[in-house]
Amino acid sequence: MSETPVAFTEQDYADRMVRAARDAADAGLSGLLVTPGPDLVRLCGYLPTALTERLTLLVLVPESEPRLLVPALERPDAEAAPGAGVLRLSEWHDGQDPYAAAAGLLRPHGHYGVSDATWALHLLGLQEALPLTTYRALSISVPMLRAVKDDHELARLAAAGAAADAAYEEILAVRFAGRRETDVADDLARLLLTHGHGRVDFAVVGSGPNGANPHHGAGERTIEDGDMVVLDFGGLKDGYGSDTTRTVHVGEPTDEERTVHDVVRRAQLAAFEAVRPGVPCAEIDKVARRVIEDAGYGEYVIHRTGHGIGVTTHEPPYLVEGEQRPLVPGMCFSIEPGIYLPGRFGVRIEDVVTCTETGGRRLNGTSHELALVS
Repeated sequence: MSETPVAFTEQDYADRMVRAARDAADAGLSGLLVTPGPDLVRLCGYLPTALTERLTLLVLVPESEPRLLVPALERPDAEAAPGAGVLRLSEWHDGQDPYAAAAGLLRPHGHYGVSDATWALHLLGLQEALPLTTYRALSISVPMLRAVKDDHELARLAAAGAAADAAYEEILAVRFAGRRETDVADDLARLLLTHGHGRVDFAVVGSGPNGANPHHGAGERTIEDGDMVVLDFGGLKDGYGSDTTRTVHVGEPTDEERTVHDVVRRAQLAAFEAVRPGVPCAEIDKVARRVIEDAGYGEYVIHRTGHGIGVTTHEPPYLVEGEQRPLVPGMCFSIEPGIYLPGRFGVRIEDVVTCTETGGRRLNGTSHELALVS
């Protein structure tokens, strides 16, 4: 039975909205416009029960009280949101122009960051109501909006990681040989739910040559004795994500399979040990690649080393070549180097890691050794 997480307080939501407005100002924006989705949930704890064409809009402007505009019929739900007490609610009624109502909250010449998933209907409506305003996607204007987690968020991420670990420990006892990849994927999904996940986002089972495709998913291939099998799985638990990968082997591996697995293990360890505040994200990617290149497998590295995780399982920061933003305490991200030999097999090892004041802390704790399954 999973423990109930510590509830986020009104002060938690107030602090997040203040930081978001400050980030907007630092990015040269007049403010942020947040529509239903992960940003809205994290900032004020509200998600409409039904996502319809009716406009819901959180307006965050530096040095101003947060404002949430909602359809009148949804106001009771919005008032019940955990962050409602630290913002001002206003409403619009069916038959009224919602964009005229929103215009009253914005500067006529403002330059705003807007949620990536904002409907074109709403953005075009705002532009028509305020033709001199301009807009930029949040992922471009303030990409680190959700990157730094507070203590309560870190606790939820750690709990999600522990639940995924428990699922992995149990899957090792499951029969692999003679079963389809989809069968094992179903087992993984069931175990994630058993250990407290509310949603399963993915359960990748790549056996033999399918393991050389990082996002293979799970197919109808029957797993055979002698297969390497990549297991990559995760989802949301209490609103925060898990994402872990281990590579197992059905029966005894060959010397080459053991060697490739060990190279990936060492690359993952080196990247983890490089985590500390101020290190550019790209440096973590470079450290992992260097280990693999030095072992002669550089051409078989085909994806970045990691991605952020929080209220979604993929979000900034990205540990990838060219990303010079520094790591900051509270950032959470995957470290998942891999080697993929086309037509033969793949190996990936992944943990979620958080940056602390002194280095990295893993939120997954299962063994990195090559596990043998039946």
